[in-house]
Amino acid sequence: MNLIKNRKVGFIGAGNMGQAIMKALVDTQTVAPGNLYATNRSPGKLKKVEEQFGVKPLSTNEDLVDTCDIIVLAVKPQDLAGVLEPIASSFHDGHLVISLAAGFSLKSLQRLLPSVKGLARAMPNTPATIQKAVVGYCLADNAETYQASVEEFLQPLGLVVPTEEGETFEALTVSCGSGTGFVLELMQYWQEWIEEHGFDPATARKMVVQTFLGAAALADKSESTSLVELQDRVVSKKGVTAAGLQSMRELELERGLRYSFEKAAIRDQEIERGTARQ
Repeated sequence: MNLIKNRKVGFIGAGNMGQAIMKALVDTQTVAPGNLYATNRSPGKLKKVEEQFGVKPLSTNEDLVDTCDIIVLAVKPQDLAGVLEPIASSFHDGHLVISLAAGFSLKSLQRLLPSVKGLARAMPNTPATIQKAVVGYCLADNAETYQASVEEFLQPLGLVVPTEEGETFEALTVSCGSGTGFVLELMQYWQEWIEEHGFDPATARKMVVQTFLGAAALADKSESTSLVELQDRVVSKKGVTAAGLQSMRELELERGLRYSFEKAAIRDQEIERGTARQ
């Protein structure tokens, strides 16, 4: 659609997620070369993104807002209010502002940036670094006209999922954002067990990664088949897999995972309440 190709995009913050998005935008040519700008507290990261992605460093956040059409807020949620308050008057109703700050609500953003109509929150997970993310986003009220631009901006990162702010956005944050960490935790258990049975760490790691990749690819190639049906195809009655699954169910693995999801959701709510008080 090329809605944003020739627009100037500025990042307030050049940390890991900001860099992942910059890389995806450059690699896919979603934004024209020379149209990326950034500020950051430490000059080292600015130099890195300048060298790697051709991002133009700016000395102040106010300069960035004055220069760019799309502003990406890529700072920690506890720092966001302090970053925006001194420069709020520089924003105008032509800006599109996309916040990556977890737990910082659209209502809080609107309170800080009352002149901006195009407000969105986005939550990419860490596979954004290889353009395999799940990216959830939600729009402020009356910002629907910006939806296509937001989706075009996020598309290079992976699967883009529109949602409503609140419980559904929180569920995406936990299941896909935190979920990457949960899956990696399971992979560690897998690798440890394999190593205990005679495999060296490097080989065990490759075996685990390929097992998870294979299962995910199988599910991806069989979209019309439910995960339950796919599982049934690899389970023989009274076989090896069936014995392992029975033990998982007796140990209430599902209950443990659900409890972990809920704990993460509670923490997300705590962060949002904390930012709301600022």
